[in-house]
Amino acid sequence: MSVDVPAPPDTRRVKLAVAAAGISSFALLYAPQPVLPQLAAQFHLDPGSASLAVSVATGALAIAVLPIAALSEIVGRRPIIIASVTLSVVLGLVMPLAPSYPVLLVLRALQGVAIAGFPGVASAYLVEQLGRTGVAAAVGAMIAGNTVGGMLGRLSAGFSAGALGWHGALAVVAGVALVFSAMTILALPGAARTAPGERSPNVLSGLGLALRRPVLLVQYGVAMLAMGAFVAMYNAAGFRLTGAPLNLSPAVASLVFLAYAVGSVSSSNAGRLVARFGRRRAVLGGLTVMATGILLTLPDSLSLVVAGFVVLTGGFFAAHAVANGWAAAEAPEGARGQASGAYTLAYYLGSSVGGTLGSVVFGHFGWSWLVGVAVLWLALAGLAVARLTGRARSRAAVPA
Repeated sequence: MSVDVPAPPDTRRVKLAVAAAGISSFALLYAPQPVLPQLAAQFHLDPGSASLAVSVATGALAIAVLPIAALSEIVGRRPIIIASVTLSVVLGLVMPLAPSYPVLLVLRALQGVAIAGFPGVASAYLVEQLGRTGVAAAVGAMIAGNTVGGMLGRLSAGFSAGALGWHGALAVVAGVALVFSAMTILALPGAARTAPGERSPNVLSGLGLALRRPVLLVQYGVAMLAMGAFVAMYNAAGFRLTGAPLNLSPAVASLVFLAYAVGSVSSSNAGRLVARFGRRRAVLGGLTVMATGILLTLPDSLSLVVAGFVVLTGGFFAAHAVANGWAAAEAPEGARGQASGAYTLAYYLGSSVGGTLGSVVFGHFGWSWLVGVAVLWLALAGLAVARLTGRARSRAAVPA
């Protein structure tokens, strides 16, 4: 009796699909950031209230990611990703029609929940498609797409807001996301490497597995601490660049986000870093590069501050790509969705909590103290990676 053997996946097609999903998702997630002044003017808001247009979506994403990742253990990864990119674009197209700010915030919260389906299960999907040894390069491509999407959303909204207002700016970003979500739907392969009996319906026990393995806990810690340091630095970047003695205009200072382009390059090369140095040294190297970039911003020199953010960004996305792939590769059978969701939850908790704490430190004590706190967080993450036992690391398909 013949047995049907699934064809090997087209690696390039998988990478294209997840990169397109990342561009769509993260363009939508960060689209309101450049138009916060217009939202504040129209709805008579202070800057803190206007910023809820961004934070309510990232907060909803963090809350939803674990339940959605657990659901993927039952219904599969591909349906979750397809639903994610579809619903988030539909909400993006409706959002410019919001008649009031509370309605806009509700739509943003729903959009955050919808977007959570992609980052929450994407790494687990890649492991099932490409295997543990092939996941690093694919995760790098995915994170490169995330990086491009975040930058594309900000720039598209920023450049169109002057002529079209915030309504038109959000519509432009939704149109861009629509194109990339269509690419995902058409290109995303459906057949997984996982055998039918491998995926456990017991989502709670799977979550327990995802939270007990030390090597996974370390990657969650890297995600939280590195993302916290990264966001804290970027939250304060505008104040650093527009204040004395650098005194740049806000428009020129906003160009610092172009450093994200370096992140797309470093994350897409994560597979090469892992192949050459192993996961452990690649993560430690990324964290070290991050700390170096942060320290470069200490002198009151525009060239050094800009160079520091470029170096910081490259190091962050390299460390994030390797740690994300490492967590996906080490996740036990039946708990891949939960491990992917736990990593994403830690990542966005780092963004919200670390970003806020860093801003408080900067506001009360200044740039030097912010630099010190951010470097301390990275040192803690590096220490956790360095102390991983050989037994825990040996389970990885790629040498740590």
